[in-house]
Amino acid sequence: MDNPLVLVLAVALIAVIAVAVWLYLQKRRTAELQTRFGPEYDRAVREQQDPRRAERVLEERKERVEQLQIRALANEECERFAERWRSVQARFVDDPKGATSEADRLVGEVMQARGYPVGDFEQRAADVSVNHPRVVEHYRAAHTIALRHERGETETEDLRQAMVHYRALFEDLLEVETPASKEVRR
Repeated sequence: MDNPLVLVLAVALIAVIAVAVWLYLQKRRTAELQTRFGPEYDRAVREQQDPRRAERVLEERKERVEQLQIRALANEECERFAERWRSVQARFVDDPKGATSEADRLVGEVMQARGYPVGDFEQRAADVSVNHPRVVEHYRAAHTIALRHERGETETEDLRQAMVHYRALFEDLLEVETPASKEVRR
């Protein structure tokens, strides 16, 4: 390689290939995160106002949750929780406020039984988003209604919506489905 032009071209070619590989890997990483997190990916981008920063946040969440001891529930546990849910849901007609509060507690118990830490709400939602990205928005919506409920700013229809949101997360956490005909009615 006595010719400097050949050396420069070889270095330039290697640099172009390296950039192309890096861009491909970034695009693949983005696609994987979008697939894994679904709507939560878009939410993170909106919150962070930068896709790269959002992707770092989502990767950190994923790594954090991988360190947790998340487990599936045993059949007996699922049945016990499902029975409690049916009881809470039936109670809604006579006591919407109490049933909604109990639904919130029950979702927390299921999360804890599965191995999710029960710290502050935002951390719980972030942790849940890793394995349940399609329903974490239900959890956030239910929580928002619960906060409004604490301030006396809700009506029965709001509480019914909270129950629907809690149920979506509850079913996903239990990894079972209940018939839609058992929906909470006012």
